[in-house]
Amino acid sequence: MHWLDLSVLGLYVLGLLGLGFYRIKNTVDNPSEYILAGRKLSLPGFIITLVATWYGGILGIGENTYLYGLQTWLIFGLPYYIFAFIFAFFIAGRINQLKSISIPDQFHHRFGKTAGIISALYILILSSPAPYILSIGILIQFAIGIPFGLSLIISTCISLSYIWAGGFKAIVRTDYYQFSLMFVGFILLLIYSIQFSGNVSETFKSLPNNHLNITGGASIQYILAWFFIGLWTFIDPGFYQRCAAAKSPKTARNGILISIAIWFVFDMITLITGMFAKALLTSGDPLFAYPRLGALVLPPLAYGFFITGLLATIMSTIDSLGFINAITFGRDILWRIQSTSKLKEESEHNTIHFVRKGLTVTGFIALALAFMIPSVVKLWYVIGSILVPGLVIPFLLSFSKKTYSILPIMIYPVIIGLIWTILGKILGEYPLNLEPFYPGILTSILMYGLKGKNG
Repeated sequence: MHWLDLSVLGLYVLGLLGLGFYRIKNTVDNPSEYILAGRKLSLPGFIITLVATWYGGILGIGENTYLYGLQTWLIFGLPYYIFAFIFAFFIAGRINQLKSISIPDQFHHRFGKTAGIISALYILILSSPAPYILSIGILIQFAIGIPFGLSLIISTCISLSYIWAGGFKAIVRTDYYQFSLMFVGFILLLIYSIQFSGNVSETFKSLPNNHLNITGGASIQYILAWFFIGLWTFIDPGFYQRCAAAKSPKTARNGILISIAIWFVFDMITLITGMFAKALLTSGDPLFAYPRLGALVLPPLAYGFFITGLLATIMSTIDSLGFINAITFGRDILWRIQSTSKLKEESEHNTIHFVRKGLTVTGFIALALAFMIPSVVKLWYVIGSILVPGLVIPFLLSFSKKTYSILPIMIYPVIIGLIWTILGKILGEYPLNLEPFYPGILTSILMYGLKGKNG
């Protein structure tokens, strides 16, 4: 990298740490401040932190766009707009009024300790920052040449250090910064790609036919599976945390609706630049589509801002999911298991202790997993297919006051989805040619019909 690019990157890190550690004194002794920013999250803060957190798998988005074109928006954009819209009107406000801290916390209060811990184990997997730590390690290695393992450790330590100190408030402050950089970086890439191509229309005519096909040549069943995996939105712990932290139900609802519009804008920018990458680049690793395009079309300084924007996009997700993982493991699992009447009588400061303990443990786990994950997109698909069916219906039922036998609805769909996935690997194709999500969600519906109602 040119020294100008390295200077931009260095200033980014300094700015990130400065904002992360700014005014943390009032946070460290108050669990509500530490975990949910005192439940006073404003509308701008809500929007910024929700949008910034959403795009941690940006390299995977570039990879899929490079390989399949318009399909990326169909499977990673449209379903999430629809389910987020439903979430905004029917769920966001209710979360804010319930005053639970997390999804497992809500399960615990509604269905009991066992259901709470099982949901926490599911959320622990769903919210793991491991794939994003992998992404940032790969990106730093590509852009700067730092060894892969070292880049993983550095990025993880930076993002988790200010979380340890400042909690959710530190995440919100840094997300303002990272939100700006991610947009600046990709807008620069779009402008310079248009200039470099000379003739946008002719450039896009050179794309393979599948790239201009909305399905990308994939089967309808595969597309629908991705669509229903979008139900992940309902049990996304980042959504839940921000709705719980919002200062009012109205803030939570409107924050999601405005975020959808911003997602659409950013999705269009990343989609178009991904198509430029396919049209302008020679053959190479699809995972590096965005940074390779940046290296081709951007001059020094602009390239530095773009790489910094990519880093900011991923880092904003690592810190949010790292913190959620810490809450899930530390408070919703360790604290619940060790909870005694004496512990409950102690100061709530104890909660922060367990969250920080969880941050340390999950940080090490995420680093270990990052070395074993081959593809972010594949991981999303496998995890979503197996776990989403075991959480969606129970989560929706948690808002009802009726009595349910909830454990079968949570456990059996996950077991069936896992078996289906394993059989697909062994046999070379899924049984009955069905993607794992379908038997999982059908099992959930069946369990609800047989055992759910009235216990």
